Amino acid sequence: MKNNLDKSIIIQEALKELPSPARRLFLKRTLTLGGLSLLTGCTVSDEESAERMLMKISRFNDDVQAWLFDPNKLAPTYPESMITKPFPFNAYYERDKIPQVNGDEYLLEVSGLVADKHSWSLGELYQLPQTSQVTRHICVEGWSAIGKWGGVTFSTFLKRIGADLSAKYVGFKCADDYYVSIDMPTALHAQTLLTFTYDGKTLPPEYGFPMKLRMPTKLGYKNPKHIVAMFVTNTYPGGYWEDKGYNWFGGS
Repeated sequence: MKNNLDKSIIIQEALKELPSPARRLFLKRTLTLGGLSLLTGCTVSDEESAERMLMKISRFNDDVQAWLFDPNKLAPTYPESMITKPFPFNAYYERDKIPQVNGDEYLLEVSGLVADKHSWSLGELYQLPQTSQVTRHICVEGWSAIGKWGGVTFSTFLKRIGADLSAKYVGFKCADDYYVSIDMPTALHAQTLLTFTYDGKTLPPEYGFPMKLRMPTKLGYKNPKHIVAMFVTNTYPGGYWEDKGYNWFGGS
């Protein structure tokens, strides 16, 4: 039966596993099953093998993005007059499903390759040196918005807890069932912030209260909200969307 499958349908279905609209558009215009076979060096004859090969391309793309990433290059910043109002709410659930975290009882769990594993209250986190940035959030769905985020530079926090800065990954768990991980060079980037405020006010629940990781060098799905735990590791942690086929590196 597999030989009778419509090859164009196989490619179109497999392409859905790649998140970038631009990448999908390029592949849709240029790839056939034969081309995909040539590109990957493997035989691609059905939907399952096409999907598997496209995932290999996606993982290769992760490696290329990581190689190209310049930890010293800053993302563009903007004047406050350019802030998008209202800043869009974006999640994989509706507003009535937004996690409601009790800030008075909140403790950030820290684990993995770190010296100080004590859990941090919001009061302790607020006492760390604070900064802010007006940067553009870029969504994999094709839209973007500019917002003002305030918090502590993540590299400052990692050094404060004695994290192994030579480790490969930093992972995050959230108050909902979201989870994500990033590479250490991005974690140490000067614009990567643990944010507690939006536009000068306490971070509202729709934007990630009590804490959101803000990285203008990454696509939106790499910026977790409602963070309740983080860990440093050399073991690949995956991510909510990455485990469904999205690129792991997720550079914008």
